Amino acid sequence: MALKLRLQRHGTTKRPFYRIVAAESAHKRDGRYLEIIGTYDPTKDPAALKLDEERALVWLNKGATPSDTVKNLLTKSGLWAKYRQSKNQ
Repeated sequence: MALKLRLQRHGTTKRPFYRIVAAESAHKRDGRYLEIIGTYDPTKDPAALKLDEERALVWLNKGATPSDTVKNLLTKSGLWAKYRQSKNQ
Protein backbone atom coordinates (compact mmCIF):
# COMPACT_ATOMS: atom_id res chain seq x y z
CA MET A 1 0.00 0.00 0.00
CA ALA A 2 1.34 3.44 -0.91
CA LEU A 3 2.11 5.96 1.80
CA LYS A 4 1.28 9.64 1.46
CA LEU A 5 2.01 12.76 3.47
CA ARG A 6 -1.15 14.82 3.27
CA LEU A 7 -3.38 17.33 5.02
CA GLN A 8 -6.24 16.28 7.28
CA ARG A 9 -8.85 19.02 7.66
CA HIS A 10 -10.18 20.07 11.04
CA GLY A 11 -11.87 23.21 12.32
CA THR A 12 -15.26 24.69 11.59
CA THR A 13 -16.83 26.21 8.52
CA LYS A 14 -14.61 28.98 7.13
CA ARG A 15 -12.06 28.40 9.95
CA PRO A 16 -9.86 25.58 8.58
CA PHE A 17 -7.07 23.97 10.56
CA TYR A 18 -4.99 21.15 9.12
CA ARG A 19 -2.89 18.32 10.49
CA ILE A 20 -0.06 17.02 8.36
CA VAL A 21 -0.28 13.24 8.60
CA ALA A 22 1.32 10.12 7.19
CA ALA A 23 -1.47 7.90 5.86
CA GLU A 24 -2.06 5.08 3.44
CA SER A 25 -3.35 6.40 0.13
CA ALA A 26 -6.46 4.17 0.20
CA HIS A 27 -7.82 5.84 3.34
CA LYS A 28 -10.15 8.83 3.28
CA ARG A 29 -8.82 12.38 3.64
CA ASP A 30 -10.00 12.69 7.24
CA GLY A 31 -9.84 8.97 7.94
CA ARG A 32 -7.25 6.73 9.50
CA TYR A 33 -3.64 7.85 9.65
CA LEU A 34 -0.37 6.37 10.85
CA GLU A 35 1.20 9.42 12.51
CA ILE A 36 0.68 13.15 12.94
CA ILE A 37 3.77 14.97 11.67
CA GLY A 38 2.72 18.57 12.14
CA THR A 39 0.03 21.23 11.88
CA TYR A 40 -0.81 24.03 9.46
CA ASP A 41 -3.07 26.97 10.27
CA PRO A 42 -3.71 29.18 7.21
CA THR A 43 -6.02 31.56 9.12
CA LYS A 44 -3.16 33.21 11.02
CA ASP A 45 -1.16 36.03 9.49
CA PRO A 46 1.40 34.80 8.50
CA ALA A 47 0.22 31.20 8.21
CA ALA A 48 1.43 29.03 11.10
CA LEU A 49 3.34 25.86 10.24
CA LYS A 50 4.64 23.48 12.93
CA LEU A 51 6.48 20.45 11.62
CA ASP A 52 8.41 17.62 13.24
CA GLU A 53 11.24 17.63 10.71
CA GLU A 54 12.86 14.44 12.00
CA ARG A 55 9.67 12.37 11.66
CA ALA A 56 8.88 13.91 8.26
CA LEU A 57 12.32 12.89 6.96
CA VAL A 58 11.81 9.37 8.33
CA TRP A 59 8.53 9.00 6.42
CA LEU A 60 9.99 10.48 3.24
CA ASN A 61 12.92 8.06 3.43
CA LYS A 62 10.45 5.18 3.89
CA GLY A 63 8.93 6.12 0.52
CA ALA A 64 6.00 8.36 1.47
CA THR A 65 4.88 10.68 -1.33
CA PRO A 66 3.81 14.18 -0.28
CA SER A 67 0.66 15.72 -1.75
CA ASP A 68 1.14 18.90 -3.80
CA THR A 69 0.18 21.16 -0.90
CA VAL A 70 2.37 19.33 1.61
CA LYS A 71 5.28 19.45 -0.84
CA ASN A 72 4.83 23.25 -1.09
CA LEU A 73 4.80 23.51 2.73
CA LEU A 74 7.94 21.36 2.97
CA THR A 75 9.62 23.57 0.39
CA LYS A 76 8.74 26.75 2.32
CA SER A 77 10.10 25.27 5.55
CA GLY A 78 13.34 24.19 3.83
CA LEU A 79 12.82 20.52 4.64
CA TRP A 80 12.35 19.47 1.01
CA ALA A 81 15.85 20.74 0.16
CA LYS A 82 17.32 18.78 3.10
CA TYR A 83 15.54 15.64 1.90
CA ARG A 84 16.74 16.04 -1.71
CA GLN A 85 20.28 16.71 -0.52
CA SER A 86 20.34 13.65 1.74
CA LYS A 87 18.87 11.50 -1.03
CA ASN A 88 21.62 12.52 -3.50
CA GLN A 89 24.45 11.61 -1.12
